[in-house]
Amino acid sequence: MSPPRIFIDADACPVKDEVYRVAARYGLRVFVVSNAFVNTPREAWIERVLVEAGPDIADDWIAERAGRGDIVITSDIPLADRCLKSGAQALKANGQFFTPDSIGSALAGRMVGEHLRSIGVATSGPAPFGPKDRSAFLQALDRAVVIAKRSPR
Repeated sequence: MSPPRIFIDADACPVKDEVYRVAARYGLRVFVVSNAFVNTPREAWIERVLVEAGPDIADDWIAERAGRGDIVITSDIPLADRCLKSGAQALKANGQFFTPDSIGSALAGRMVGEHLRSIGVATSGPAPFGPKDRSAFLQALDRAVVIAKRSPR
């Protein structure tokens, strides 16, 4: 059984360093995927993947490769949906898991927000990222790794 891999949707990810620490502890491979240069530690188990600029190109790269037993770090709801469908776990930077039970309402909420913005209604963005979010993420990622190691690939 091959070990789980971690894919980071890296362009706006505030928890890359936490992912590196957890991955090092468990001996996991990490793919840092972005359409702009992202500084990463020079470790053999970290692969920086630079994709072309454009809508959803980084998401497509991740979704085409992440599968059962893998972990995807993203706040992108459509990407999370695609990854869940392929058997991967999807985790937000604040430690919240996307699940098959929650993804439908997340997609619906995203569509409502897009519609409201398209008709000129001001909507609020995500809450500011803080230390509690970072701590919750570390706990959730550790839990995700334990689950992934038990999952057949």
